[in-house]
Amino acid sequence: MNMRFRILGSSSKGNAALLTTNGARILVDVGFTVKKLESMLTGIGESLQSVDAIFLTHEHGDHSAGLRGLAKYPTITVFANEDTAEAAQRQTGYRLNWKIFETGSRFQFKDLEVSSFQIPHDAADPVGYTFTTGTGEPHSPKRSVVWCTDLGHAPRLIQEKIRDADVLVIESNYDSRMLDESPRPWSLKQRIKGRHGHLCNDATLELLSSIQQPRWQQIYLAHLSDECNKPSIVERCFAEFSKQRAFNLAVVDPINGLLPEYVF
Repeated sequence: MNMRFRILGSSSKGNAALLTTNGARILVDVGFTVKKLESMLTGIGESLQSVDAIFLTHEHGDHSAGLRGLAKYPTITVFANEDTAEAAQRQTGYRLNWKIFETGSRFQFKDLEVSSFQIPHDAADPVGYTFTTGTGEPHSPKRSVVWCTDLGHAPRLIQEKIRDADVLVIESNYDSRMLDESPRPWSLKQRIKGRHGHLCNDATLELLSSIQQPRWQQIYLAHLSDECNKPSIVERCFAEFSKQRAFNLAVVDPINGLLPEYVF
């Protein structure tokens, strides 16, 4: 049983990824218009019509913009906690096919075990996700993807959640100097730097370096700001870290973030 994972795009202007197993095809966030998502999926031989469910991390537009066009896809279930669903529902003109869960809960969706965990961000009730398949038997090893973006700091719970991921998506949102020198308003800079804002490159590096005996096979550094970060800066920041480890590390370009499929 394989998992197939592909980031469709990830930046401060839009985030979405496709995860496929033998029994499920899901999107993690839909931060692009439905027209854009349709185009992205068609370009890789997929379709929005074949998606079973969307797992929403929070209601901000760069993670939820596609919800407004889902009326023509009524069979797609949208998973979210209650506060996120209420906040996102207010942005649409029709009732979405919601499936509500409690933050921190673990549940089954088709052949995926899904668990959510709270993250520190300035949204209604933002979460990260762990998606797992397999029973742990020799013929069916467990494999997992952890999606963890939009966090101002990383409490111990998050450190524990990301350690056991085979594939980890984590944000490396901004370069501190670029943010400081940007023309953005002071209040916005303070929000981004705050404990419920975003992780800078150095903070993400410090977090990943602190994890003991991770099982990572693939790390995606995602959710880069297209105004206050550059892939080349992130690559330099993580060069020594990635050289010393036995996993692959990829930086998601905020302009063209469609990456090759990762099968594991």
